[in-house]
This record gives sequence, C-alpha cells and structure tokens, in this order.
Amino acid sequence: MSLYSSCSTSSLPPASGTRVGSATETLGRNRQVTVYQLGLADYEATWARQEELLAATLALKVRNRQAAEEGRPAEPTPNYLLLCQHPHVYTLGKSGKPEHLLLDEAGLQQHGATFHRINRGGDITYHGPGQLVGYPILDLDNFFTDIHRYLRLLEEAVIRTLAEYGLTAGRIAGLTGVWLDFEEGAPNPRKICAMGVKCSRWVTMHGFALNVTTDLSYFGYIVPCGITDKAVTSLAQELGHAVSLSEVEQRLVPHLAALFEAEFTVA
Repeated sequence: MSLYSSCSTSSLPPASGTRVGSATETLGRNRQVTVYQLGLADYEATWARQEELLAATLALKVRNRQAAEEGRPAEPTPNYLLLCQHPHVYTLGKSGKPEHLLLDEAGLQQHGATFHRINRGGDITYHGPGQLVGYPILDLDNFFTDIHRYLRLLEEAVIRTLAEYGLTAGRIAGLTGVWLDFEEGAPNPRKICAMGVKCSRWVTMHGFALNVTTDLSYFGYIVPCGITDKAVTSLAQELGHAVSLSEVEQRLVPHLAALFEAEFTVA
C-alpha cells in the first residue's frame, strides 16, 4: 500500500477508527482518498466504474440525510481517484459540437479510435496511450462546496507537477486547463492538460488529461475543446525526451494531497 499525504506518515490515523485532529477528520469530513491505478483501461468500462462509484456515494448521502432527520449518526462518504490511460478515443461533452470531430466512422476505424458522447462539461477532446488521465470521484462536502475552486486546484496540481520538470505553466482566462506560453501576448500558447468535470450534489466525476508521451497527431482530427487558434503539446515534446507516466503520477498525486489537505492511499 502506498500513501500520498499532505502530512507526514507519522500523523496517519490507525487502521481502525479516526484520530481526532487528523487529516481525515475535519468537522466530520472524510479527507481520505482511495487511489485506483487502472493502467491502460477501456474508456466505456472506466466511465461505467465512475458512474457506479458516483451512484453509491449519492445513495449514501441520501441515507445520511434520512439519518440526520431521525437523529442517527451519518456514515462518512468516500472519495476516490481513478488513474489510467486509454486506447485511442474521442469524447464529446454536453456543450460540444459534433462537427468538431473531423473523422467519419471509417476514419475512426482507420485510426483505431472510438467516439463517445458523454455527460461532462466542455467540448471534444482526445484520450490515448501516453496520456495520464485522472478521474476524481470526490464528495466536495468533505472539502469545500465550490466547483470553480475545485477546478483551479486540479489545475494547480498539474502546474506544480510541471514545475518539477522545469516548465512554467499556467492558466488562460476563460479557458479551463493548463497551458504553456499562457501569458497574454505570448506567441505560441499550447495546452498540455485538458479538464472537463461533472458534479452531482457536490460529488464529482470525469476530470483531467495530462499529455505525457501522447501521440499528438490524434489531436489533428478534432478541434480540441472547440479552440481553433491554439496548439496542443505534451511533456515529452517540451522536454525533448520521453517521461514515464508512473513517474509523473508519483509527482502529481502528492500535489493533489497537499492542495486538498487529504491523504491519498493506493488501493
């Protein structure tokens, strides 16, 4: 078992029960996040797994509301983070335009890719091998009820991770995600991490996709996130050499733990 925490391991709670004042108990909130490392995972299967975890958490929140009305103690809601990469796939969010996919069915088959309309926000994006995809299924009642802050913290974790590789990344106003050459007037702004989330009763799903050794040619078959005037890049392209996904993951998760003041434990 591996643990990523904003605290030292000496402050971890015991296996049974929760120590008062620990990172896992803040006004009754559960700050533990279980991490599942799925490897190369089918997109539809991973989406179904997210939906199952989301539904179970929402059902628990309903039971907790009933318990509160009856004066019974509530059960802490869980938090999860699914980490994976996908075979070649294009996904279109609820606000996306189908014409932003530039391939027909024959073209998708030729490039070994699939296409799915999904229930996150945002337009079209690409997932594929060499891309670190993270799906946090967090009950934000355990942290803070602010979806904009949630997105900014996900971005910040990526920004801090890229800084460890000597890359200065940031945000562009009005465009969710993480960018290089993001400053106003910069000659070549390029996206390195896309984000799209859904939130139901403060429980999140979907998440972020960080290009590590991604085959960027697949972005040429879409209008990424509906943006026509900016490029897409990867960590490998910026550094000039390959980087393992596992290394990037090991650097990213502690930043998430610190920003969310949580303990991330690998299942």
